Amino acid sequence: MRYNLFSSPFKLLSSNKSNRLFLINERSLSNASLSDDTSPNHAKLPPPSQQSAKNIKSDDQQRSLHIAVIGLPNVGKSTFINNIINHRVCPTSAKVHTTRKSNTAICTTGQTQLVFYDTPGLVTQREIKKHHLEQSFKSSYRHAIQHADIIAVMQDVSNSWTRKELHPTVLDTLKAYANIPSFLVLNKIDALKSKRVLLDLIKTLTNDTVSGQRAGKGATRGIAGAAMNQVAAGIPLNKRQTTWDHFDNVFLVSAMTGNGLNELQNYLIGQAVPRQWRFASDIHTDASPEALIVDSVRARLLDYLPQEIPYNLKCELEYYSLENYVVYTSVQVQCPTERIERLICGESNGKLRQITERVTSDLVEMFGQAVSLTISTVSKDKKSTSADRS
Repeated sequence: MRYNLFSSPFKLLSSNKSNRLFLINERSLSNASLSDDTSPNHAKLPPPSQQSAKNIKSDDQQRSLHIAVIGLPNVGKSTFINNIINHRVCPTSAKVHTTRKSNTAICTTGQTQLVFYDTPGLVTQREIKKHHLEQSFKSSYRHAIQHADIIAVMQDVSNSWTRKELHPTVLDTLKAYANIPSFLVLNKIDALKSKRVLLDLIKTLTNDTVSGQRAGKGATRGIAGAAMNQVAAGIPLNKRQTTWDHFDNVFLVSAMTGNGLNELQNYLIGQAVPRQWRFASDIHTDASPEALIVDSVRARLLDYLPQEIPYNLKCELEYYSLENYVVYTSVQVQCPTERIERLICGESNGKLRQITERVTSDLVEMFGQAVSLTISTVSKDKKSTSADRS
């Protein structure tokens, strides 16, 4: 069975033809988005690797700062980076381990370039085996930190089980790179209604000690500053260390709503050092469009499939082309069994249609161009699979 699906902001058409299970989804933008000058908020095409060498200014006033963002899985690192640079370049989903490798996101404002390294969640060897993660998982964040000027440690304050202490893997990382400045980002503050809880968390996680000077008078720093003055006595700790008293600053943010991000960005701009930019001013990621497409499909499979199933799938790019301001691309999802393939497709191919719709929307937002996406499935139980493309 073959399903063709065409969608745009104004209409949605579908038709059926007899053939293999197949799904096509195309989303068009307005004519204004077809100009080279009208997509400043999107990843540009062709691949950034072909563009980053051009248009780099040689002005002596250029400044830059490289930031490694670390934390446990699913604390909101990728969402935080996407929103603070105002571009969708990092894959996101509701499940853990969406980010499988370090991603680079770039934000250039004025004479300052901020380079963020989105790292996989810090994991143990047991978690690597459980989720079938690559062994490079544990080395990715180290590589990012070694290229960073400062470390952002993200903590999810909405999780009542983990928010009151820094995880041992986070502390071990901070100790290993104690020579690099770091600051604490308390994320998802919109989930907490009590300022008292936030004040207590700041005191506890920092051991009531922040070594850096606070700049600005925004609400975020006001709350953090109030916490600093609340208690003179130290916080009793468990036998193992759960706090870090060398943070230079503390920020309260909601990566989802954007609350607190402007102040944090201003702080980072103030920390930038005189240095020539590494990337052109119009580049927002060093990842290729092909890699971004595959990562986007993998992220939405995590959202739409239950439990451990999406971690056992393999996504491969079959085709990519940019023609007349339209991205044409095809991704194949390899399933371990036919049963899993049927689960992905859903009844009457409905779930596969939903996944393709969502990924297409992500790619349109990412590239700022029309996108024609095909997602096909194949199981290892089948010897071969073939399909025509229309």
